[in-house]
Order: sequence, then C-alpha cells, then structure tokens
Amino acid sequence: MIAAAGYAPFLLHGAAHFIGLDVHEGGDESTPLRAGMVLAVEPGIYVPEKKIGIRIEDDVLVTPGGARVLSDCAPGKGMRWKCRGQRV
Repeated sequence: MIAAAGYAPFLLHGAAHFIGLDVHEGGDESTPLRAGMVLAVEPGIYVPEKKIGIRIEDDVLVTPGGARVLSDCAPGKGMRWKCRGQRV
C-alpha cells in the first residue's frame, strides 16, 4: 500500500523492534515470533522536502492466538475512538 501510493522511498526506518529490558531490545529479526514476545510496531513516513512526517507506534504482545495491542488505551492516543483491547 505504501509503495503503491509512492511513499516507499520515505519509509526511512524499520517498521518494528523488540521490547524487553530496554525499550529498543536487540533481537534476531529472523527469529519466528512466539507467544509472550512484545514488539513496538512503529511505521513512519518522512518527506523532508515537504517538512512533514508521521510515525504511529503501538506496543503489541504476541499471544498464542494472535496478538494484543497493549497501547490501545494509552494516554495520547487521541485518534482512537474508544479503548477496544481487541486482538489484531
């Protein structure tokens, strides 16, 4: 979707990272995800010549049946209509 819209060159960093004892926990990105792992999913698009950018970050817990967004009801998530606690 990002590439189709022409924004692929503006995706300047990875879209996720592990969270552990440190906020940016090192990890082998080739390791399959397992229940109990926590990731920060943070895609960001930055267009320097237009001086605009956006990054949306959510903390996600991998569960046996899928995933759960932990930051769904976090302060500052004003764009969310209600706290859902849904599985993604």
